[in-house]
Amino acid sequence: MLAIDADINQHLAVALGAGEEVAAQLPALGDALPQIKEYLRGDNPRIASAAEMVKTTPPGAGSRLLRVVESNPVYDRCVREVGGVRLAVTGAFREEDLGVACYHSKLGAVELLLNHMADGPAEYVVVDMTAGADSFASGLFTRFDRTVLVCEPTVRSVGVYRQYAGYARDYGVALSVVGNKVEDAADVDFLREHVGADLLTWVSRSAYVRRAERGIIGALDDLEPANRAVLAQLADAVDATDQDWEAFTRHAHEFHRRNAHAWANERAGTDLTAQIDPDFVMGPAARLPVRALG
Repeated sequence: MLAIDADINQHLAVALGAGEEVAAQLPALGDALPQIKEYLRGDNPRIASAAEMVKTTPPGAGSRLLRVVESNPVYDRCVREVGGVRLAVTGAFREEDLGVACYHSKLGAVELLLNHMADGPAEYVVVDMTAGADSFASGLFTRFDRTVLVCEPTVRSVGVYRQYAGYARDYGVALSVVGNKVEDAADVDFLREHVGADLLTWVSRSAYVRRAERGIIGALDDLEPANRAVLAQLADAVDATDQDWEAFTRHAHEFHRRNAHAWANERAGTDLTAQIDPDFVMGPAARLPVRALG
């Protein structure tokens, strides 16, 4: 499994048991963006240089594709094991970013990685995203086989769900809701009323989680059995989700065209829609041998 912290708050490393100082020293994907682009470009003849790659640049013949578990320069530089989990982090805002950059600029590295991720059965990439509909500011929401929304039994929280579901509906996004901080049957009934069939399961109040939020990270076996069973339900739901690589590729091309016309062509000084390889369909079957970065 590979975990990616793409939340603006960057708390996943600490949640996995890293100390604050260790978490702050993890290499950031955003800092390695030029090297990531150069590696993924490979010898794709449609991409003249890594400098012409943008966050939505799709793979094509000659591109380097990624698997979840492998050795490559991107993982060597950006992935570290934390709490038994292989983790990559987007990177926190720095002082020089304040007032001049939005967080979406840092998410470009995540979008590129997911565009080139040819994961197969029993391979998992888990991305912790900012709560709400923020991922709709890019094509990220189409990069996942299944999206899981964490929803509390409150009017405000189910309102976020309705917004996300409304945006996602036209793109065939597989969506599940996990109830959080559920205390009784009334909470479950409330979620079922507002979320309907998208409600997959729910997590009750947890002493284990409360301790973890205070910095005491225990073994996963210490999690309450009912809440631990929720994790198995999530894994089962992901395993049961079909990977539609044709739709994945089609959406990648669509959002690349949108970004090219909206801003990227002007910035690059060339027509970036020419990067789209119409004969290429993403997926493990398209995977090319990994070559060392020269």
